[in-house]
Amino acid sequence: MARILVAEDEPAVAQFIQRALRGAGHEVTLAADGAIAYMEAQRGRFDLLLADIQMPVMDGIALALAIGAEQPALPILLMTGYAAEYERAADFADFVAGLLLKPFSLADLLAAIDKALLH
Repeated sequence: MARILVAEDEPAVAQFIQRALRGAGHEVTLAADGAIAYMEAQRGRFDLLLADIQMPVMDGIALALAIGAEQPALPILLMTGYAAEYERAADFADFVAGLLLKPFSLADLLAAIDKALLH
């Protein structure tokens, strides 16, 4: 399946996503903030970036812009639990493969992942 880089600063959410994606057959690399995710993206080849918008050090939008400029073929899926951040990310709808609003179900997550991988 796919190699997915997940940038999520909340450990419980990161573990939920990791278990869900591994259960669906994907290989998952976790990063606790945007800066770590950026370094991971430089070191490895990934099929998808799944990033929380609100994170310390480098937020998900800054991460998406940086990685998107360097790896334009890499699909990027953003997620947030804040309505204002969701609206901010909507401005980048042409740039990202999708937006997930937290909390999301396992089915919502997997459907968004599948759609983003086809992007």
